[in-house]
Amino acid sequence: MFRVSDVMTKQVVYLPAETTLDEAARVMKEADIGDVVVTDGATLAGLLTDRDIVVRAVAERSDPAATTIGSIVTREVVMIEQHCTAAEAAALMRERNIRRVLVCDSDRKLVGIVSLGDMARQLDPNSALAEISEAAPNG
Repeated sequence: MFRVSDVMTKQVVYLPAETTLDEAARVMKEADIGDVVVTDGATLAGLLTDRDIVVRAVAERSDPAATTIGSIVTREVVMIEQHCTAAEAAALMRERNIRRVLVCDSDRKLVGIVSLGDMARQLDPNSALAEISEAAPNG
């Protein structure tokens, strides 16, 4: 039985809410990640995904050099404890209709992020989702 800590991504990238969309996109590309944790000072403001940038900014014709990530971030943060099972994480994602969950330790300190792709790679490496998640980005 896999725990969330077995499948999560431990590399968490933090960006301040004042960061512009174009800078956040560059950071995501360079780190080969699809999400960043947005901070407001010392406070966790939310989670921003590459999809958020596309749907909430690009599709709305927002200027990526002038729009901040804080203005489009998902502020409802969903967390799961690192010792929970991968099945519990999958159930939480299904219930909330989300693809990523922040992972915390018993003191509610952020220790990682678990995505649907992370779980697919670990639980069924031969699945289509695992293969797509493992593939290098096009371009």
